[in-house]
Amino acid sequence: MNSSTPPLPPTPISLVVGLGNPGPKYEGTRHNIGFEVVDRLAQRWLIPLKLDRRFQAEYGVGSGGASQRLHLIKPQTYMNRSGQSLRATLDWFKLSPASLLVIYDDMDLPVGRLRLRLSGSAGGHNGIKSIIDHLKTQQFSRLRIGIGAGRQPTDRDGAVISHVLGNFSRAERQIMDGVVDRALEAVETCISAGVEKAMNLYNGLDLQP
Repeated sequence: MNSSTPPLPPTPISLVVGLGNPGPKYEGTRHNIGFEVVDRLAQRWLIPLKLDRRFQAEYGVGSGGASQRLHLIKPQTYMNRSGQSLRATLDWFKLSPASLLVIYDDMDLPVGRLRLRLSGSAGGHNGIKSIIDHLKTQQFSRLRIGIGAGRQPTDRDGAVISHVLGNFSRAERQIMDGVVDRALEAVETCISAGVEKAMNLYNGLDLQP
């Protein structure tokens, strides 16, 4: 390839995915913050979400105010099998993993923080591990939302599970309301201006009072 050939433009985001566990038992838990953001996007963009068995997910499609079609997905496979749903969705629409933006909780970030990345490992998150396993790549964008209580070497599995499947405290919930608002803005910036632009704007924010 000629060294003067300009680089290809980044693949635009066209599939926004929120991770969580299905069912009333898990509503409002820390592990379901990805679901919460996608639900808010669906309301904001007037895109109804309905169960679609092809994708094992709640699914909706619309413009979201953007020029291209935008797909919203909430896998209903339970967190540790999220990759099954995304593999089926990407195959059906013939989309590249590079068109994904996956939104999920992160224990290694404090409450009040967002972190966008263009790629990377699972970092111990079972939903992301499943996606990497099924897509055979780490090259997809993700928006991590801090839920606090970073993993310590002495943590027992039961304590970690109890934390992620627990509800936010009243003080945390007040912070998280602002975090979700900023997450919506970050997603829209990723779509309109690219993930790298959104990283510059949102990765340094700290919404702790």
